[in-house]
Amino acid sequence: LKSRDFIQHPSVIIEVLSPSTKGYDRDDKFKYYRQISTLQEYILVDSESISLEIYQRGEGRMWLYSAYTEGEDFTLSSIEFNCAVNVLYEDVSFETEQEQQ
Repeated sequence: LKSRDFIQHPSVIIEVLSPSTKGYDRDDKFKYYRQISTLQEYILVDSESISLEIYQRGEGRMWLYSAYTEGEDFTLSSIEFNCAVNVLYEDVSFETEQEQQ
């Protein structure tokens, strides 16, 4: 496969959510992404807690939603990838509310 195919015809898109854009990523951006015929999975990785959400293309216009958190495993079927959620957050430290102020 040519690298251009991955950009123009993605099967998976992964977004790391930031506090300022997470609403846009979940709503408007996902509406756009759903129009990409090759897209099979849309993953949202939380930047403030150990959590990810996966939308997988189902039958017709249906998208299946799954949420995962610490201690759970997830699978991206379209690329045959299985991983523990904890692995994604290895060496990540979250700011406390006091640190943010």
